Amino acid sequence: MKKYAFKSERPKKPGPKEWPVVVYLWMIGLGVAGYLMGRIALYTAPHPYHWLSMLTGALLGIVVGWFWYRWRGDIKI
Repeated sequence: MKKYAFKSERPKKPGPKEWPVVVYLWMIGLGVAGYLMGRIALYTAPHPYHWLSMLTGALLGIVVGWFWYRWRGDIKI
């Protein structure tokens, strides 16, 4: 005899989890802030430095976003 009569009775396997919204917001926010600060501080430097400052800000935003998620939880949208 089968263990489950219907498909709906089977326990569902957890799928891949998404990142919390707060992590995306911190990543976007610090990425834009890093780009703008890079444009101001590195005005005479070549353009790729501005993009590098944006990437650095976005990576920092990921770290800060996960710390925020662990400390305060996700935001409600």
